[in-house]
Amino acid sequence: MQLRSIKIEIDDLAASGAVEMALYRDDGIVLRTWKLGESDRIVVILTKENGKVRVVAKGVRKTKSKFGARLEPTSHVSLQLFSGKGELGIATQAETIDSFQNIRTNPDLFSEASAMLEVVDYVAPDDSPDSIRYKMLLGALRTLDEKKPPLLVPAFFLKLLEHEGLGPELGYCVKCANTENLASLSIGEGGVFCKDCQRGRKISSASLAVMRAILGGGLNKALEIKDEKIIVEVDRIAHEAMEFHIERKIRSRRVMDT
Repeated sequence: MQLRSIKIEIDDLAASGAVEMALYRDDGIVLRTWKLGESDRIVVILTKENGKVRVVAKGVRKTKSKFGARLEPTSHVSLQLFSGKGELGIATQAETIDSFQNIRTNPDLFSEASAMLEVVDYVAPDDSPDSIRYKMLLGALRTLDEKKPPLLVPAFFLKLLEHEGLGPELGYCVKCANTENLASLSIGEGGVFCKDCQRGRKISSASLAVMRAILGGGLNKALEIKDEKIIVEVDRIAHEAMEFHIERKIRSRRVMDT
């Protein structure tokens, strides 16, 4: 259905009272937006209590609309929403909780943030609440806005995959179950291999240790890593793993390079 048709349908149904609208409030993070008609916008929001929702924000593309400025990607907002029986609700109020000003004014930071928004938008089903996914994204955005650790985005990718049940096995060889001399990793085959069974890409013991720390409760220490070789290797693996499982290229960022 074309966007103009969607807009006409929403306006007609709302005006006629054919759609029963339920008012609710929630906090959310704006993942994505696109234009609707001459002045409206469709906004995709990961909410705290209601999961990912799609809403129409009316009049937000008008020059003087403060409402629209609060509904840009990365915004963390307190919302008043109406839900209908269709796919799209309506946003009527938005108050800023976190503006993430550093992210918005720094192209590099915005690229990193956009990559996290992009993958969450892709893996999160509509209307399916998940407090862990929400807290992970909010925490990552706050950390990015404050510090920009080099391994933040790769760590987020790995933890999100783990949360979705798609994380690689890092503790033992996925072929023979050997826990010693782990030397390579294959995303397509589910994890690491020992020297006797190795296939896929080689992985250093240091990078393997960092990835284990990310997924095993040592995230804060892993984010302090400054070694460029480790950072680049973990970034490439995490990026490859995410693209493999979502079956598409991540448009918002490129992997790090030496």
